[in-house]
Amino acid sequence: MRQARNSAALWIATGRSRGHEVVRRRGFVAVDGGERAGVRVLIQEPDLDPGELAELGELVRRAAGPVNAEDPFSSTDLSHLGMRNWQMPVMLRRPGPVDEPAMDVIRVQRPEDLQAAERIVIEGFELTGFEPYRPGELFPMDLIGQPGVDVFVASHDGVAAGACVSVVDEGIGSHYWVATSSAFRSRGVGRAVMLGALAPLADLPVTLTASKLGRPLYESLGYTVAAPSTWWASTPATP
Repeated sequence: MRQARNSAALWIATGRSRGHEVVRRRGFVAVDGGERAGVRVLIQEPDLDPGELAELGELVRRAAGPVNAEDPFSSTDLSHLGMRNWQMPVMLRRPGPVDEPAMDVIRVQRPEDLQAAERIVIEGFELTGFEPYRPGELFPMDLIGQPGVDVFVASHDGVAAGACVSVVDEGIGSHYWVATSSAFRSRGVGRAVMLGALAPLADLPVTLTASKLGRPLYESLGYTVAAPSTWWASTPATP
């Protein structure tokens, strides 16, 4: 439930900062970003009612771009909409001390640093829908002005090499878009940017959804598996 609420907080902030349509219902939140950004759906309750399911189906059917849906309860079947699914674990880190990162990590405030983070995430997650690159389309400057939202960048020898987004909502922190530039992989960049982003959240419980490749890193930082989350996509996913 906490992961569901935090994910919704991120995507509501993202939708507002981009000027996209945000649909908020009891059982789900959806953000319609059009052809390039697609539709993002965040399931908020384990028991969507028939009206919510019907509205969600209509959102998927009329989407101009790709559709990705996150269901941390693993309780809503979207296969009738022609969507594929897979599972990733929701992980939890309890409050506790955080080590110093081995390289410089900044909380983004300048447009040029936000664009560096944007490029790293687009490359790292292979977000082909955002190519050709348009500065500020994925991460508008308004995003870091949204309550509880921060973007972090790690630098390797003075070059922006890793990025992530953190969100604090209702006393819970969470991390998203943890990415490393391909030129700097296997150099500790992911660990550094995570440590830098965790430092302000040391006194809070923090969640994230882990890919298979990312899980060992998160476990080494004190995260443990809390529950499986089911993801649905109409095209290759953008978690």
